[in-house]
Amino acid sequence: MKLLPKKIHKKAFPTDTKWGLFTTYMHYLWADHAYLRVGFTNAHWIGNDMVRTNQPWPFQLAWWKKEGIRTVINLRGGKGSFYYLEKHACEKLGLKLEDFGLTSRSLPTAAEFREARALFERIEYPALLHCKSGADRAGMMSVLYRHFHLGDPIREAAKELGLRTLHMKAGHTGVLDYVFEVYLRDIEPKGISFYDWTQSPDYDPDKIKSTFHASWWGTLLTDKLLKRE
Repeated sequence: MKLLPKKIHKKAFPTDTKWGLFTTYMHYLWADHAYLRVGFTNAHWIGNDMVRTNQPWPFQLAWWKKEGIRTVINLRGGKGSFYYLEKHACEKLGLKLEDFGLTSRSLPTAAEFREARALFERIEYPALLHCKSGADRAGMMSVLYRHFHLGDPIREAAKELGLRTLHMKAGHTGVLDYVFEVYLRDIEPKGISFYDWTQSPDYDPDKIKSTFHASWWGTLLTDKLLKRE
């Protein structure tokens, strides 16, 4: 029986050749709306050792490296052209890339809260965290950074989710605010810490999400017009 040659699977977004890098950049430029972020980073320092931004271009990562950044936390996952460019840039620049995927329309699980706290304990600082727009997932992670790493109370840390960083509370992304509202309203008065609550059987992210209701105009803005991930 004649053996057929194995198929060679090409990387979807190559960065190992000049042409491959060019095509990956072109996809990133248009499909990821990167042209909107050439001169706009939505960057805000949230502590002496952490800055939050939108999806950085490789040249922006090089600039952040000069500013002292040692670790980059990617909150988007690793499937798009943005990720291959980011990974390629971090390898060239000597930056540590940490992948910590979150969603902007669901709440973190108990395990994800544990992993977030552990992440902030083990990474090398100063660090940069980002999602696509720097508004929603970056906002959630910024709250956790301030609470777990800096020790800020949830009431103060939750201010990282706001219009200052283009976060929309009125749309489906408002579920991220809602989990902190539930905690402050129902759980904190009992003397239970936020972390202990998220690790207890009483924390049910799906149940909490089911009681959240987004406004129609907020949903139109975040899902249809801004097309937030």
